[in-house]
Amino acid sequence: MSARPVEKIISGQATSDGAGVELVRMIGQPALMELDPFLMLDAFRSDDPQDYIAGFPAHPHRGFETVTYLLNGRLRHRDNRGNEGVIEAGGIQWMTAGRGIVHSEMPEQEDGLLAGYQLWINLPAAHKMTQPAYQEHDAAQIPLETRAGACVRVIAGTTSQGTAGPVTQPLTEPVYLDVALQPGALFEETLPTGHNAFIQVIEGELSIVGEDRSTKLQRDQLAVLGNGERVTVQAGEQPGRFLLVAGKPLNETIARAGPFVMNTEAELREAFSDYQSGRF
Repeated sequence: MSARPVEKIISGQATSDGAGVELVRMIGQPALMELDPFLMLDAFRSDDPQDYIAGFPAHPHRGFETVTYLLNGRLRHRDNRGNEGVIEAGGIQWMTAGRGIVHSEMPEQEDGLLAGYQLWINLPAAHKMTQPAYQEHDAAQIPLETRAGACVRVIAGTTSQGTAGPVTQPLTEPVYLDVALQPGALFEETLPTGHNAFIQVIEGELSIVGEDRSTKLQRDQLAVLGNGERVTVQAGEQPGRFLLVAGKPLNETIARAGPFVMNTEAELREAFSDYQSGRF
């Protein structure tokens, strides 16, 4: 099987969102505006409450999915349809905004480390106006696969060892793995041919092993992977951890503005009008 090469290495862009929460944007910035079907990836990590305590007050979404994966801390979410819950460390919330939802995400802590990622995944045109829905799972519900020198938390997709994650989305067939490696350990995984894929380094130094060369990555770097059937990652002298994410591209036009992602400018105007008129 051919190895997926590294096409591009992205360093995050510092930004803020919500009520001033400090973030590092990996996807959705000038160096990588999108990686179909992925629209945005934000990393947040701070033990300074001033960086996150204001949270993300009520805001709308339409036309895509938001995926919140928490590494440390607690977040409480509420929406205008009466849904409410708490995401804790190791938990995942996969929200399909669909035709429209207004929700908030607020820290459930006044001090300590808050860390995690939020990923935006596009929906195809025929499904942008679907009813909103949630797939929410705490840490205990996410399967842990152990290999030589590696622990793999399987959130979405099915690994080559047959472990299936609890999140399913047939529209984009996502793979979402959280992989922890012991020093020097080697991890190999197959990915669906044709899926776009990336690796986001959570900690440590990693090498992505290609056919004729290896590419080193540092903490908080993102590697866009090229075409191929497998990916091979090796940890350095220290433990390493990374996200491996892949999805089927939609190959559709994208019109986006703020919290709305549609296919045409007319649909964007309609989204703003519906939200301002209270039709979400």
